[in-house]
Amino acid sequence: MSPTTLASVPRVTRAPKPLYRSFGFQVLVAMVLGLVLGLVARQLGPDAAGNPNWLTQTLATVGSIFVSLLRALVPVLIFTAIVASIVNLRELNNAAKLVWQTLLWFAITALIAVAIGITLGLVIQPGLNTAIAETAAAAPSSTGSWLDFLKGLVPSNILGLTASTRVTDAGATTSLSFNVLQILVISIAVGVAALRVGPAADPFIAFNQAFLKIVHKILWWVIRLTPIGTVGLLGNAVAVYGWTALGQLGWFSAAIYIGLALVLFVVYPLLLGANGLNPIRYFQSAWPAIQLAFVSRSSIGTLPLTERVTEANLGVPREYAAFAVPLGATTKMDGCAAIYPAIAAIFVAQFYGIDLSLQQYLLIVFVSVIGSAATAGLTGATVMLTLTLSTLGLPLEGVGLLLAVDPILDMGRTAVNVAGQALVPTIVAKRQGILNQAVYDRGESIEALDATPSAVPAE
Repeated sequence: MSPTTLASVPRVTRAPKPLYRSFGFQVLVAMVLGLVLGLVARQLGPDAAGNPNWLTQTLATVGSIFVSLLRALVPVLIFTAIVASIVNLRELNNAAKLVWQTLLWFAITALIAVAIGITLGLVIQPGLNTAIAETAAAAPSSTGSWLDFLKGLVPSNILGLTASTRVTDAGATTSLSFNVLQILVISIAVGVAALRVGPAADPFIAFNQAFLKIVHKILWWVIRLTPIGTVGLLGNAVAVYGWTALGQLGWFSAAIYIGLALVLFVVYPLLLGANGLNPIRYFQSAWPAIQLAFVSRSSIGTLPLTERVTEANLGVPREYAAFAVPLGATTKMDGCAAIYPAIAAIFVAQFYGIDLSLQQYLLIVFVSVIGSAATAGLTGATVMLTLTLSTLGLPLEGVGLLLAVDPILDMGRTAVNVAGQALVPTIVAKRQGILNQAVYDRGESIEALDATPSAVPAE
């Protein structure tokens, strides 16, 4: 099978679309509409029984359905894409080097992010400039552990599914969820096995390739629903959480968002420029995924779109992107696992009057660079924060002080997470000479995703 390039695909000249048909414009309008509806829902308040009003429930339902649609595609997308990438990696002579370069750049960007977080924590001193009362402190319901990483690597079943049961006065309810890290391990094992089997696996490989194309088509249909999902997600966030909690933790919230902005709009562009890549083109191509991450607060939910823009818009080969992006979605979190735990740990230490030693600051760096893998099978920044606090010997009750603003901060954290998950494969592909530069320089928008083949550079 001879590789093809997007540069060799003839481009069809299209008449400019009206502004209202632009995907970016539609999402922008949706964000404004969601903000307005969220404020209206918050003003309506709960009903007489104390339940959310009809508008809040509607917004929550719309947002939940949209994220559920994206998450439903994640297991099958990861499996088919990684199996295909493992099979196709044999066409790349530097597959092992790609893996090590990816992990190295994960660590480099995390190191820079945590250094920024520590610096901001020491300069702004959010723990000393807060109006929150100590009575707000409470032990978290879930904590991080270094053993979670090892446990998460071992699949509990071939589908990577996990079940959880919740017992209430109304009865017991059981819900199923998937462990992305386990699906990653299963997919790699199946892909390697398909290679080792030889010609006998050709029918399976062909079926997997066809199935992957079907998944991508369905994914495109779901992506087109993003404006509707944005209204529900952002509207519900404003209706439920509002912005009042920012008053008590204003300096802490400011420190987090300043750190996120520095990483996203200063560090990432500098890294791109240092590697001969135009930062404006990067943001133009990756912005749909970053934007969805902000409103959905879910790296895993955004994963299908992140992988799609990395391949089709940034020019990263599908064989490599299908491996690197899912890996990044589970272990590459500059927002949740670097900036946030660094500033939050310093906040807790300052709040309780505990002086941190140089060794403890070095531990913050170590946990941020290495520790995100320990929470790969779990969700939420709270787990990562508890891992940091327990490693430093700080009170875990300090987590409760920050829960009031966590949803608001989580928007920015997730956006930076996803930006980094698309950035690293792009930089590594460029350094290894496999990036389709012509595709990257086009700076394609979301409208090009459905009709554009994935970028596979010529040998």
